[in-house]
Amino acid sequence: MQINGVQIDDTFAEAFNMRGTRVIITAQNLKWAYHAANAMTGFATSVIGCGVEAGIERELSVDETPDGRPGVSILMFAMGSKVLMQQLETRMGQCILTCPTAAAFSGIESEEKINLGKNLRFFGDGYQTSKLISAKRYWRVPVMDGEFLCEETTGMVRAIGGGNFLILAASQPAALAAAEAAIEAMKKIPNVIMPFPGGVVRSGSKVGSKYKTMFASTNDTFCPTLKGVTNTELSPEIESVMEIVID
Repeated sequence: MQINGVQIDDTFAEAFNMRGTRVIITAQNLKWAYHAANAMTGFATSVIGCGVEAGIERELSVDETPDGRPGVSILMFAMGSKVLMQQLETRMGQCILTCPTAAAFSGIESEEKINLGKNLRFFGDGYQTSKLISAKRYWRVPVMDGEFLCEETTGMVRAIGGGNFLILAASQPAALAAAEAAIEAMKKIPNVIMPFPGGVVRSGSKVGSKYKTMFASTNDTFCPTLKGVTNTELSPEIESVMEIVID
């Protein structure tokens, strides 16, 4: 199959049932909203080693945020609800509560709720206060720069993660350029993140290994330097492969 002159191998892609949530992070300006969101979504490329997969979905204008300040939305995915709840609370406490001027709000409506600021309020040591506005509870926690404002809960929904495709190119620069162009286009799609660095993976893996302690190892059939020693999937002109994973 060809699309826009590019040969496409119409094969399968992985995908997994996951649990997901969306959180809105605001701050005095976008710089500090990004500081908070980048910290919260750090070390979250794969559930295999990180527990969750997370990333910044998009920027939000002052008209799109609950407190009328600049912000960003983040998405977070896990294989189960318990892990998602644990990771969300831990990252909120270490990355959003600590960030100057940052506030956090639910970014998705769902019947199923998980804690956002419900337990973080205890950091206020009894000085915290709450407000109930339109059936939503918000917590105001005193901190040294003023106060930390956080909605009590956010929604949790069923989600899909791990969708992927490979980009095969004649050189590393060509593969990376194609991957970067794909990521820029995909960033325009709502409710989607590409959780790896810059959205791109160079170390695609296969299940299993010759070493007993490893449950995944390099995807040797797509490694250009191993064409002569493995059952390669690559044609002679392919010298670099990049992967994009989608949640």
